[in-house]
Amino acid sequence: MKTTCVAMAMLALIASGAQARIIDWQAELEHCRALRGNVAPLLLAGEGTSGVARSGGAARRCMWIEHRAARKGITGANTR
Repeated sequence: MKTTCVAMAMLALIASGAQARIIDWQAELEHCRALRGNVAPLLLAGEGTSGVARSGGAARRCMWIEHRAARKGITGANTR
């Protein structure tokens, strides 16, 4: 009984955090443009990826956002 209660509590916590949120495409794309504008000069200056490693997760998210936006036909998305 006790393990069932603990399992139900954990399930409720996990389910509440897993709710999907609506993506503000224009705001996300603008964030990605700003990130790209900040990172590109560092890479061109020879900083290498270690100099911009703190934004690695953000860069991966931006790639995902841009890919999804292009597939959905969102205005302003890079189609490359």
